[in-house]
Order: sequence, then C-alpha cells, then structure tokens
Amino acid sequence: MFSTGIDVMGRPARDAAEADSQEGLVYQVCRWCHTASFRKLLCPVCASSDLRSAHSDGHGVVIRSNVVNRYSRIMRNESLVRFPEGFVYRCRIVGAAPHLVNVGDRVRPAGGRTSVAGEVVLELCDPPGSAGWH
Repeated sequence: MFSTGIDVMGRPARDAAEADSQEGLVYQVCRWCHTASFRKLLCPVCASSDLRSAHSDGHGVVIRSNVVNRYSRIMRNESLVRFPEGFVYRCRIVGAAPHLVNVGDRVRPAGGRTSVAGEVVLELCDPPGSAGWH
C-alpha cells in the first residue's frame, strides 16, 4: 500500500511506545538508487517504481516563502521546505502571520493539523516576535 503525508492516524494502546518513533512524515526511498522522495509514484532519478516507505520526524528548513490568497479571501503562506532526508516539498506554514515566515526558519509538523486539500501543514519552531515587539 502506498501511503504518504503526515501520520495522523490514532494508534492502539499497545503501540503507544512505537507511536513516538512513527510520528511525522512518511516518505519514500528508492530501493535501487536510494534517492529520497515525497509523494511520488516513481523515483525522480531513475524512474523505478520500487519504493519503500520510511519515517521522518518532519523537521525542516524553509528555503523559499510566498504569501498567497488565491481561491480564498484569507492570506496564507506556502513555502518550499528542505527536509534532512534529502527532499524538498511545498508546505503550508501556520502559527505565524504569513509575511513573517522567512528563508532559514526551522519548521516542524503542526500537531494534529491537516489540510482538507491534502497539503502538508507545518508550524514554525521559533515563532517570530514577542510581546515587546510592535
């Protein structure tokens, strides 16, 4: 079975110890060339369909950030995020004003938040500003 995205499914009590190691993103690794990819049916390097699933903790770094408001009246942030496993993916960043997400910001999976559109939803590890900033 091909599964991708944020692992938000509840786990039985007997798997509680294993749940901490399984939270985050599920990505694929090619068995032939060992290239990591996310939400792909074929390896982007060798075009093999022999992919195995692997788990990531979901932490990454923003490498490009855009504020968009297409198809809605509400502004949101869409960013390209580089994950340490070697892939880059477009994600939605929440938890801060859309214009305050900068290149180089560290992000993590937003606990229990998913998008209806199937987007990967992440939040900033260090939210910008403080009560003293105006």
